[in-house]
Amino acid sequence: MHTLLRRFQFISGVVLLIYLFLHLVNHALGIWSLDLAGHGLTLALRLWHSVPGTVLLYGAALMHFSLALRTIYGRRHWALPLTEWVRLWAGLSLPLLLIRHAVATRLAASLYGFEPNYERIVISLITSGTQGLQLALLAPGWLHGCLGLWLRMRHHAWVRRAKPVLVAFLVLLPLLSAAGFVRMKQAVMAINAGPLHPDPKLVSHQVALDTWRHDILMLYLSLLISALVAGQLRNWLERRQLRKQTRSLTAPRRSDC
Repeated sequence: MHTLLRRFQFISGVVLLIYLFLHLVNHALGIWSLDLAGHGLTLALRLWHSVPGTVLLYGAALMHFSLALRTIYGRRHWALPLTEWVRLWAGLSLPLLLIRHAVATRLAASLYGFEPNYERIVISLITSGTQGLQLALLAPGWLHGCLGLWLRMRHHAWVRRAKPVLVAFLVLLPLLSAAGFVRMKQAVMAINAGPLHPDPKLVSHQVALDTWRHDILMLYLSLLISALVAGQLRNWLERRQLRKQTRSLTAPRRSDC
């Protein structure tokens, strides 16, 4: 069972890593032009908004998160090496991106008819002041996925030989993505000479979208904290039971007195 769960965790993680890779590449295409990035976004939307893509992406996210909760609950100690702490921090930040992305694009499109393209998305991020948050959340998720893949594949000799190239790719892609987003922001501001205004459909349903985002975020944090508290409570009960058993074994019997 443990081996099977690890395999599920690896497969779901690879799906999420592919999603992040395509997301970062789409942003990086903005270095060349807003239209080129838009074509990449159209292809990505066709993939992830299709029925198979939706099931694959959100199924992988749900499975990966469920297995992460199981790991947090089952952990006996938290004396972890630095690499594991970095991977844990980066992984727990990924759902924050997925929640924001799912609400701002998928729910807005499915419930309120919002048609996402990079101009509308960039304007929405600029006017809401969250463009920095978007970039800040992409990088940790990418780092978490790459570290997980490295820990799983590092025993292969060819992977170890390719480590310098892989590290360069790990660092370079988020930097190119950030540069592409900055270029797209400049292009959008050049197209719109006056003040930027978000899409009317997003504005009219902003309260509902904020409520969705808040509720899903609170659910995520509640599950995370519950798994941590429940695991610590179980550890405390087990240690308490072990101490009782130890005292009962070491205590002198009446017949021996």
